[in-house]
Amino acid sequence: MEAALFETHIQSLPFLHRGKVRDIYAVDDDKLLIVQTDRLSAFDVILPDPIPGKGKLLTALSAFWFAKLAHIIPNHLTGISPESVVAAHERDQVADRAFVIRRLKPLPIEAIVRGYIVGSGWKDYQATGTICGIRLPAGLQQAEKIPGGAIFTPSTKAQAGLHDENIALAEVEQQIGRELTEKVSEKAVQLYTEAADYAAQHGIIIADTKFEFGLDTAGALYLIDEVLTPDSSRFWPIDQYRTGISPPSYDKQFVRDWLETQDWNKKPPAPTLPENIIQQTVDKYREALMRLTADQ
Repeated sequence: MEAALFETHIQSLPFLHRGKVRDIYAVDDDKLLIVQTDRLSAFDVILPDPIPGKGKLLTALSAFWFAKLAHIIPNHLTGISPESVVAAHERDQVADRAFVIRRLKPLPIEAIVRGYIVGSGWKDYQATGTICGIRLPAGLQQAEKIPGGAIFTPSTKAQAGLHDENIALAEVEQQIGRELTEKVSEKAVQLYTEAADYAAQHGIIIADTKFEFGLDTAGALYLIDEVLTPDSSRFWPIDQYRTGISPPSYDKQFVRDWLETQDWNKKPPAPTLPENIIQQTVDKYREALMRLTADQ
């Protein structure tokens, strides 16, 4: 495995923020440098062990989807080379793992789209028969495809160490207004549906995913952050899919499942990952990228 990058140390640009995975720097008044590190978070906690090369895999897959889905909604990419905005001796920290993006105002919610009932959605459904206030038919099994098509189920956007929580559509409307909520919901479901149809042709079920959106100064909506990666989505191999279980996956659910077997209260500090878990995670992320981009 290649050397991992847990965090960046770029001195040539003003440092702004270190998130769960990404480090962000100011390029100028209207552009940012966003670097995908090899950090991995699970249950909204940053794990102590990086996944070598993960940031590069995320960057490649996000770039693929941003290009493929650009006809649905504009995105925050500028096309400027990350290596061109940092000092020469810092270029190895951004090569193949960074974007120079437009500086936009992120919406304060995460746009979750679910095509299948699993994870926190499955837990909510078991308890209430609903997800984010949306009533679903009785008798659905874990990992079953949601009847009638994908649904928009927004959540809060938690800071590192805190947990995202599913919220009802009415709460989103209170935060950003009804018109913008309707547009975000429409675009998120459209993005998911087109991506899921494509992925299915390449042997992958996209069970659910998280999109983030931002606004420019004129109020135009953009797709931002990462898009349809194993960090932000559940990817299931079609040939191993069945209902009644949480299916095998190409995403970090594999790490979550291992963490669930540990004596851990899901608060920092997280357990140390064994070497075999790290290697298998790298392999899963790489296979997802290769399957989805094989014919490009």
